[in-house]
Amino acid sequence: MTDFSSAHQRGKLKIYLGYAAGVGKTYDMLKEVRELKDEGQDVVVGYFEPHGRKDTMALMEGLEAIPRRKVEYRGAVFEEMDTEAILRRRPAFCAVDEFAHTNAPESKREKRWEDVLVLLDAGINVLTTMNVQHIDSLNDQVWEVSGVRVKETVPDWVVKQADEVVLVDLPLRALLNRLKRGSVYPPEKAQQAMENFFKASTLVPLRELAMRETALEVDLRRTVQEEAQADKASASSALLETALSAEPLDRILIYVTAHPSTAMLIRRGRRVADFLRAECFAVSVDHHLDHRRTPAAEGEELEKNLNYARNLHIETRVLQGKDVAATLVDFARLHQVTQIFLARPKKRWVPLIFGRGLVQQVVRLARDMQVTIVAERRRQPEH
Repeated sequence: MTDFSSAHQRGKLKIYLGYAAGVGKTYDMLKEVRELKDEGQDVVVGYFEPHGRKDTMALMEGLEAIPRRKVEYRGAVFEEMDTEAILRRRPAFCAVDEFAHTNAPESKREKRWEDVLVLLDAGINVLTTMNVQHIDSLNDQVWEVSGVRVKETVPDWVVKQADEVVLVDLPLRALLNRLKRGSVYPPEKAQQAMENFFKASTLVPLRELAMRETALEVDLRRTVQEEAQADKASASSALLETALSAEPLDRILIYVTAHPSTAMLIRRGRRVADFLRAECFAVSVDHHLDHRRTPAAEGEELEKNLNYARNLHIETRVLQGKDVAATLVDFARLHQVTQIFLARPKKRWVPLIFGRGLVQQVVRLARDMQVTIVAERRRQPEH
């Protein structure tokens, strides 16, 4: 049982993390909600997606559910979580299914995780569910093993705000048995799922990914807690020792271009930065002397990639310089960057995006830094 303390003004976030539909995330979340209610806590269900699963639906009996908000768009009616109604109700705890969900067009907020952040800011504790494939920095790895490019993702910085991440695991054979029995999807949909996403070649690596991600999140929180306790025990001496002997912080620079591989590069750099607890820059170089000479399509794609980096809480810079390599390395040296991330160029893109020999030029100029050349992942062959 999670110890949600009311001493904090901001609400606490607990994520139930799985590797596929049907492993039991929503079931476990609602089970804890019922336990909280039995303890006398004020709880509501802000959003629940039953998917026709009888055992999960049974857990809703006796729980207060906030009515959904109906959104009309182009003749269709969508039902979404009513965040404003939950704020008016102001419960101590709120269960919110499907954290990564994209809200209907013209909603106040685009993503459900944005709604959850609003609830947390209001002091409401939130329990929610998601699968590992919805973590943004894992998007390329998930595509590699599944062939599915997941569009609904949650930024890593949002996941890291969780006070607790719980792995909801189920052995592969048990999950497939549940699928065959119709406990996950109706029979016709279950058969289609087993022929596509629900295959061992996809589910086994996803399960391993979920286990590793949960272990990483737990280790990160333990490290932060240990450091906080150590600082509290000997703050003054620790600060003095750190000032005298601390190693320079890692700083990562990600080179942003209009190339489609840039999103992959940003995800990889952000994930490494999180692992190292490093500062991170996303930097583009405008080498056109006249901005009007930049092709419109190229400018749009570049801005799209810069916005993507901003959404991942990466500081972005647009530099001016005719010599791209020298401009990048000068900026890196000025800001004490320790690693530069570049995408491996495809031959047909070399003249257009990277300039001739940009990678080689950066490696030559940045001898005092680590230069990481990142190649796009490829789909694993079917066995």
